[in-house]
Formats: sequence, structure tokens, C-alpha cells
Amino acid sequence: MHFPEPHIQHPKGEHTQTAVFLHGRGSDGAEFAEDLFSSVNSQGQTLPESLPNMRWVFPNSGSRWHARFEEEIPAWFDAYSLDRIEERQESQVEGLQESVFYILNLLSQEIQQLGGKSHHLYLGGISQGMAIALWSLICGPVKLQSPLGGVLGFCGWLPFAGQVEDLLKGYDDTLSGAEASNKQRQTSKLLLGVIAESNTPKLSDNADISVLSTPVFLSHGTDDNLVSVELGRQATQVLQSLGVSVERSEFTGAEADGHWIKEPEGFDQITWFLQNQIEKNL
Repeated sequence: MHFPEPHIQHPKGEHTQTAVFLHGRGSDGAEFAEDLFSSVNSQGQTLPESLPNMRWVFPNSGSRWHARFEEEIPAWFDAYSLDRIEERQESQVEGLQESVFYILNLLSQEIQQLGGKSHHLYLGGISQGMAIALWSLICGPVKLQSPLGGVLGFCGWLPFAGQVEDLLKGYDDTLSGAEASNKQRQTSKLLLGVIAESNTPKLSDNADISVLSTPVFLSHGTDDNLVSVELGRQATQVLQSLGVSVERSEFTGAEADGHWIKEPEGFDQITWFLQNQIEKNL
């Protein structure tokens, strides 16, 4: 799969942090950036104005064949049905494999540009972009050996969440220490196994899984007509069962039939989350 070069918006000030944000199905990096940056928070500021030292990277998925629409569309993977997300789930595997490892490699490159400061790097996505962001976090231990500054997701879901829930039924939610780490490691192995090919990196039993301590912020419209809020709630529950720190927000009345970020409240939350994590990681 060929991934076109990302769309990049450079910081207004000194570059000290980077955000990698992933578009949804049918969009691309430049369009997502334009839509995201045309909205303001309650102070009347856009995200680049609120975060002048942030470099914004918007990767492009490229186009892939959609089995239901029978045409090529911009997408990170082929989700046959958003109403019944597990229908023809096997069709998602190839795109997940290609896109997750592309994003993990991109994150590694961005961390190098930040002088190895992974906690100055933020990953986010909307809809399918959120799905890839969450998979990249859980599969992250094969490429990333330290936490990111944060992960943000909007109006999305976690592919193969049902399989993860089945795995987690065998673990006590109150586990701590080595037992909790083993639960996280086995979940990472499960998702890596779904997209495994001969060249897929393996996760050892003593692999560093500290990336899973990355804080997460998720938001979703309860009136989202494209991706059900229940799928977003399921993603939150899975992450929390893994011991991931998740803040969650729900809202109504956003544009695009609820499948977008509520303005200005949602942009207040994004600004607050990023500024708060930046301050913690100075």
C-alpha cells in the first residue's frame, strides 16, 4: 500500500511538540486539517493559535477498495458495515496491518525529530482515524518503548473489540504490578496476531509496554448517525479494563449529523487536554 506524503502545518512559534492526527474514511490529511482548524474554542482561538509550538502532521491513508461500495475510496481499512461493525470483519485485516505499521513507523520518525522525547508527541484521530490511533497505541510496544504525550479520539471505535473483551474476561480487573502488565502484553499480542504476517514484529514476554501508560481522551456525539456512541463506549471500557487512563466526553448537536467535534466545547476540551499534558511533560 502506498501512503501519500502527510499534510503538515508548521508551528507558529518554536517547535517543541508534534501532533499526528488521522482523518476519517472518505477524507484526507489536508481536508481534515482544514476542517479541524476552521473551528474555534470558546476563546475564539483555533488549535494552532492555542498551541503555537505544536507541529501538526496529517497523514494520508491513500485509497483502497471498499467491498460494499465496490469502488476505491480514501480509507485506512475496509469496514464493510458501520451499523454491524463485526460483519465481514476479516476484510479489515489487510488495511489494519498496513496502516498500523505505517503509523507506528511515522511516530518513530517524529520522535526522532523531537530528540527522542516521545512525551512531546501526541496521536489523534476521528472515526476510522481513531480506530487506527487506538490500534497503534495497543500494538505500540513493538516499536515504541516509552509513553506518548497523549492520544485523542473522536467519534470512533476499536476494531476487534469483542475479541479483546473475550481475552480480558480471563483477568481480574483489580490486577496490579506484573499481573496487570501481563494482561496488557497479552492484549497487544492478540491484536498483533490479528494482523500477523511473516514480517510482523513479535512481542516478547519481557517487552517494554510502558507506551500503554499514555493518557487518552475520547469524545463522541450521542446523536452520531454514522458511528454509534455505543461503539465509542465499548472502546473506552476496553481501554480502561487494560488499565489505560481514559477521559471521556459525550455531547449532542455537533455538525455532520453528530459525527464531528462539538464547537466550541469540544475544542475547549482538546485545547485543555493538550495544554495540560504539555505542562506535565515540560
